[in-house]
Amino acid sequence: MPGVVLDLGPLRSSRSFRVLFASRVVALVGVSLTLVALSVQVYGLTGSSLAVGTVNAVAGTTLVAGTLLGGVLADRLERRALLLIARGAAAGVFAALALNAAADRPSLLAVYICAAALGVVDGVGETALVTVTPELVRADQLAAAGALTAITTQLATMLGPSAAGLIVAGPGVVVCYAATCAATVAQVVLMLWLPRLPAAVGQEAGRPLRALGEAWRFARRHRVIAGLLLVELCGGLLALPYAVFPAMGERVLAGDARTVGLLYSAPAVGAFLGALFSGWAGRIRRPGWALIAAGLLWGAAMAGFGASPNLAAALVLLGLAGMAMVTAEILQRALLQGHTPSALLGRVSSFWLVLATAGPAAGGALAGGLAQALGPAIAVVVGGLVCTTAVAVIAAALPGLRRAELTP
Repeated sequence: MPGVVLDLGPLRSSRSFRVLFASRVVALVGVSLTLVALSVQVYGLTGSSLAVGTVNAVAGTTLVAGTLLGGVLADRLERRALLLIARGAAAGVFAALALNAAADRPSLLAVYICAAALGVVDGVGETALVTVTPELVRADQLAAAGALTAITTQLATMLGPSAAGLIVAGPGVVVCYAATCAATVAQVVLMLWLPRLPAAVGQEAGRPLRALGEAWRFARRHRVIAGLLLVELCGGLLALPYAVFPAMGERVLAGDARTVGLLYSAPAVGAFLGALFSGWAGRIRRPGWALIAAGLLWGAAMAGFGASPNLAAALVLLGLAGMAMVTAEILQRALLQGHTPSALLGRVSSFWLVLATAGPAAGGALAGGLAQALGPAIAVVVGGLVCTTAVAVIAAALPGLRRAELTP
């Protein structure tokens, strides 16, 4: 279906983007293994779910810090070099995890330190990745490039944990860490083929906090950038209630652990399909309206899930929510890259990535609190309806977002 199925144009027309894409695929395979291995290893060392949650919280906190740091560095340093440094450092962390896991008495403290370091370097690397893409593809291919990026992430989300489980159950966590290290080294080697990508340094780039302030003022005043950030905040905070899925599966839908697993998988499947059939995103004349529609569908589908009478309807609606979520991500990435000056792109991108990371985490806590007070189904319905209402208000208040095109 030409014009509907995933647009491979960026891969055909840009050798440098092919290199970047291949390196990302290799890295995601490795990283998806490590996320599972970390949790399994910590639980094996402590027998405590609290310890597992803590190590994930440590990595998540430093990921936010690394993302903001990466935004500043990406606007100061040569961007290919920054990518190489970040991924090279990640390979070192994975090697340290493997060596620690292979020791007779693995150190829990070392695992926590490595998790913290991994959050920082991953944040820096992901921000740098957003900034280099506009340098490698044409402006009219930004949405297609975003879709290709999104589909690799969804594939890793769907397949990586299962592969990691098989490896941990067989050879063990040492092999998981070693495989991730090898994959990251391969990524660094591939990135050596990228061209030099100098940053366009702004006047505040020498002062990190002022540099972030300069970018924040730009994002707050630019109606397209402000609008897409608000849509992301609404979706992540109000329409990703993963923390309530166990209660929905067992108490509302009268299922068991298998039911809960299906609930967690459905949004990822929908997101994968949404990215696969995203060929239209780079050709649409009013991407701002499409982003608003995706935000409205995201919230409405999640509210419908909360009111679902049976499992089949619940899974379909969660799939629609995942499809809307990835569509919003593709359009947000393309609009952000197309409307942000190169000298500010690293820092502005870091704000978007922080919202994408911290929003769902805060949203999980909010949904859990509402579920405790109102019940899981009502909590999900309320969150979805508030998300839909908030996106409608954003659309009404920001005509610039409604009229936005992929490039100004």
